[in-house]
Amino acid sequence: MKNLEIKKISGFTTAQEIPALLDREGVEFQPIDTVNWPEYPYKPEVKFRVAHTGDYILIHYTVTEASVRAVAPHDGGRVWEDACCEFFLQPETGEPVYYNFECNCAGTLLLNCGRVGDRHPAPENIMQQVLRWASLGREPFEERIGTCSWQLALAIPAAAVFNHSVKDFSGLHMRANFYKCGDLLQTPHFLSWNPIQLPKPCFHCPEFFGNIHFGE
Repeated sequence: MKNLEIKKISGFTTAQEIPALLDREGVEFQPIDTVNWPEYPYKPEVKFRVAHTGDYILIHYTVTEASVRAVAPHDGGRVWEDACCEFFLQPETGEPVYYNFECNCAGTLLLNCGRVGDRHPAPENIMQQVLRWASLGREPFEERIGTCSWQLALAIPAAAVFNHSVKDFSGLHMRANFYKCGDLLQTPHFLSWNPIQLPKPCFHCPEFFGNIHFGE
């Protein structure tokens, strides 16, 4: 099981500024490169880095892949069928409830909470509080074939952990996994940060989350 220390930083104002801010703070990238299912061997180049400000989790993804797609027309849609990066968070170890933050390459977001098999969408006003920047722009588009490099940045407020009373991430221990998928891309793929030992593709498996610790 992987472990990740999440540095506390300051100076955040907008999602678009997150890559430069993490550069200045020297926050290192982590690969999302585990191919868990041999029948889906394609492995685009994907990495992420993450920091926090106390009241926000800041995530920056970079991706290079053979095609991109952003068909989901609005938040709450089927973003996992597009070129999609995902962050699953379990606030309390030993508790079955977790959150899935799934965002396609146009910054369209899906946010649910609950147990495996019993998921519930976030209220719209909560989803709108998750700030996003996408290097490919924010408008939907059909699949574009050909090598493409793109970036995505998310600022996830404590309020987005909407079924828990988190006010400040500082010092907290949680469990999480980071994913890259594209179910309906020309070459489907299902990559994870922490390995998954299941017979077929499934990201809703908190038993295979890694450990994360938010710095003071």
